[in-house]
Amino acid sequence: MRFRHPDGSVVHLAYCTNVHPAETLDGVLAQLRDHCEPVRRRLGRDRLGIGLWLARDAARALVTDPAALRGLRTELDRRGLEVVTLNGFPYEGFGAEEVKYRVYKPDWADPERLDHTTALARVLAQLLPDDVTEGSISTLPLAWCTAYDDERAAAAHAALTALGDRLDALEELTGRSIRIGLEPEPGCTVETTRDAIAPLTALDHDRIGICVDTCHLATSFEDPHTALDALTRAGIPVVKSQLSAALHAEHPRLPEVRTALAVFDEPRFLHQTRTRTSTALHGTDDLGQALADGALPTGTPWRAHFHVPLHAAPAAPLTSTLPVLHAALTGLVGGPHPLTRHLEVETYTWQALPPELRPRARAQLADGIAAELTLARDLLTDLGLKELP
Repeated sequence: MRFRHPDGSVVHLAYCTNVHPAETLDGVLAQLRDHCEPVRRRLGRDRLGIGLWLARDAARALVTDPAALRGLRTELDRRGLEVVTLNGFPYEGFGAEEVKYRVYKPDWADPERLDHTTALARVLAQLLPDDVTEGSISTLPLAWCTAYDDERAAAAHAALTALGDRLDALEELTGRSIRIGLEPEPGCTVETTRDAIAPLTALDHDRIGICVDTCHLATSFEDPHTALDALTRAGIPVVKSQLSAALHAEHPRLPEVRTALAVFDEPRFLHQTRTRTSTALHGTDDLGQALADGALPTGTPWRAHFHVPLHAAPAAPLTSTLPVLHAALTGLVGGPHPLTRHLEVETYTWQALPPELRPRARAQLADGIAAELTLARDLLTDLGLKELP
């Protein structure tokens, strides 16, 4: 979906396909047929943006086989789909029964992360629509925080520097500019937007910036306007933003609230949980750990890294951080010029929701994704953007 900003530029809205993960190119092609095109039809659009997630094997198949890459581009066009952004955070196995900490490997100290991201950039340069010259890729924020010492930090810095040089060369070759955004996430070396400023400033390369995920922003209790102002002052580009909402519990000391939260404690994904007191931000790696007696202070609200559907806040006594998303979106595209032109709805946890809230068929999932995109569209038009055909 495309929107005209009041300044005349085009803002792209997509949804991320990591909600229906596939490890192979055949699986990606099946996604387009079984999920993405039905969402487009529900929205009554001739064209729909998707943020592709390409696992290692799918990316390698495309970058080593020009015919396969041309075939994917043809299939996108045939189904009324377009790609301006990729999700390069998960490497492989995102559809496994247990993902948890595995999603942070390989990190940016591992040469394989550089090679994989380079492959994604080469693929994206060929998938961009004919009238689009800029693409974006989100990636993990350096590494999970444990076992990340000065040596690994230096290796990550060198890898990102090399990536910047490769992206320069790619633009010279193709005329397409691809940028990378580190995506701050609770528990990682770069947990907050503030944590991103020092390593990104040290890189001094405008092709590498930040991806603002509004669920992660909210989970860490960051104020969107403060965060975006700090990035602007530091000259850190917002390469893309993922529109997502976290789980919010206003009164975690109450038994009924803890019971409601426990229903969201599931074995597949990591649900980092945070609370902010007057003195510090406190957290656990997962929701189940937070629910253990004494693990977190209970006198202040809790937020959990659980991407809940944008249009359907959980039932009381819980809610979502949709207001944080709204404030962030206002700061991102509500000013005289957009801070980013790539927006991506990313609710990958539909099948991790409590059983009674999960879609039981493809049609229900397509309905839900279409409803999320409709909400995002309405927020954008309320900010003065005009939806384009």
